[in-house]
Amino acid sequence: MSIIYLLLAVSVVVALGFFIAFIISVKSGQYDDVYTPSVRMLFDDELVKEPKKTKTTKTKNQN
Repeated sequence: MSIIYLLLAVSVVVALGFFIAFIISVKSGQYDDVYTPSVRMLFDDELVKEPKKTKTTKTKNQN
């Protein structure tokens, strides 16, 4: 029964270690995306769908 308590304590310590490493890497900019913003402008036309224009008849003003 004591081995379960030992394994539980070790697993909590390992999980805290991974969590601290994750927080440090996020704060240091490890997950900052520097590539996508420069390429996003190339694909903006494909992502934005314009609504279809309906045909309307325009009347000319006669002066």
